Amino acid sequence: MSNHLARHLFSEALSEVGKLGCESTMIGGAHVLDAGVHCRGSLGAGRLLARLCLGDRAEVSLGPADATQLCSHQGVFVCTDDPLVACLGCQYAGWPVQSDDFFAMGSGPMRMVRGREPVLEDLGLHEPAREITGVLEADKLPTESSISLIASECGVSAPDLHLAIAPSTSLAGSLQVVARSVETAMHKLHELHFDVRKIVSATGHAPLPPPAKPGDTVQGIGRTNDAMLYGATVTLWADDEDDRVASVIEQVPSSSSGDHGQPFARVFKQYNYDFYQVDPLLFSPAVVTIHNLRSGRTWTAGRIETEILRQSFLS
Repeated sequence: MSNHLARHLFSEALSEVGKLGCESTMIGGAHVLDAGVHCRGSLGAGRLLARLCLGDRAEVSLGPADATQLCSHQGVFVCTDDPLVACLGCQYAGWPVQSDDFFAMGSGPMRMVRGREPVLEDLGLHEPAREITGVLEADKLPTESSISLIASECGVSAPDLHLAIAPSTSLAGSLQVVARSVETAMHKLHELHFDVRKIVSATGHAPLPPPAKPGDTVQGIGRTNDAMLYGATVTLWADDEDDRVASVIEQVPSSSSGDHGQPFARVFKQYNYDFYQVDPLLFSPAVVTIHNLRSGRTWTAGRIETEILRQSFLS
């Protein structure tokens, strides 16, 4: 079970907090791993956060970026043979965690225990667990009220709650966001009413952007989104009818959106920094390839936008 896998990984991380550049603490009775709020974090902490987000159902590694993306020499590679649960059941940041004094976007297998999001209900993704693990994207540590809220909505006590947290502007936080290449493709396909249960394996690669200035959330959000929208490549292995794959492939990449074509920070500003006003079709990888195991045919759509990446990463 995903929460069990993530809980084991979390426990291992607690024994290496110094090596990871992290700090551990107890808040409201819950176990909290700070990977970038009051500490520097690290690349290793970023890989940890990404694996926790994925319920430890995917491999996450760093490697050279595409030679054409000279503004970023490193990329984040993700590989999974369980993309449905890893990406939509766990990694998708579909839980806006909000109490009177705290807000964060919640990811990880704790979402399946809560089970209240439309995507989880649509796909029957639910997992009972007595101990839960999740990841929060925020620039401050959770408060006692938010801990109580998370525990209550998941039906557990606070001591059974294990949370890792980092802001998107931090080293670890930016890496875990960029590790969402496969997840964005899977979510886009679901939005296009493609049966994502037909996707059996997946890989994704996205350039790791330079860190944003501390506290500059818009730049942090802009660079990590641009890494996905204009630099990410995803390959999916499907088992479905050819006509179903052919009918959606051109709509999956970010280029299918009318908001495509300029750095995300600029798009964000145009919508008064309201994510929900941005065209939802924009949030997907730059290039998507689908191999159909049933027929042996392959489709590819989208394009890398090196110049936009330069504008975003080097500004």
